[in-house]
Amino acid sequence: MQETLRPVLAEAPAGRPSRPGWPEIVAGGATYAVLYAAVAVYLQHADLSATMTGLIGFVFSAVMGLGAFAVAALLRLRRLAPFGVRRTSGWSLLAAVGFGVAAFMLAAIASLLYQTVTGDHQNIQDDYQAAAAGGVLWYLATAASGFIATPIGEELLFRGVLTNALGRYGAWVSVLASAAVFALVHGLNPVLPVAFVIGVVNALLLRHTGSVWPGIVVHGVNNALAMSVPVIIEAASS
Repeated sequence: MQETLRPVLAEAPAGRPSRPGWPEIVAGGATYAVLYAAVAVYLQHADLSATMTGLIGFVFSAVMGLGAFAVAALLRLRRLAPFGVRRTSGWSLLAAVGFGVAAFMLAAIASLLYQTVTGDHQNIQDDYQAAAAGGVLWYLATAASGFIATPIGEELLFRGVLTNALGRYGAWVSVLASAAVFALVHGLNPVLPVAFVIGVVNALLLRHTGSVWPGIVVHGVNNALAMSVPVIIEAASS
């Protein structure tokens, strides 16, 4: 897996690091934390419907990831390639669709096990699913923000910055540690094991391909299924 990353690392201009490190982790993490707190305060005090809350939640998730990534990327490297923003093969992207479906099913099993062990059956994705079920226009807006923009923002930060930066400590440290952080950011709830599974799959894909794009596809497929399957079931039962 390291062989895939070497061409990227060799492109660093003189005087600049070849890969993200702790400065990028700290800068990106601090920015994400500030944005996260601001969004949490806003949503807590805003008088919004569940549908609007879900849509805005996805939009803000994308903004948080992209904003934090931008700060990390501009800090020292000022290039996208070291963060895995590089071309990959069409076969990798096609395979990522299958990985996304498999990850969704595996994550669903992991979430059920978590709920069985902890007794925590809360559905913190109610608002997101309400947005997807709000009608055609609401679904399209949810798809743009939740199936495309949010995966891009979160993958750039958690895989592009965090997984790559932790790669200096070895493959499994970078994969498991970045996935654990990604899961904890989603909170101690039934989504935690889902986020961990997605984090592991996408970190492995990044290390194998050297690109964040397959992971973005997996993330997008997972979000699309998580939001669409309940809508389809509800429509079929009504």
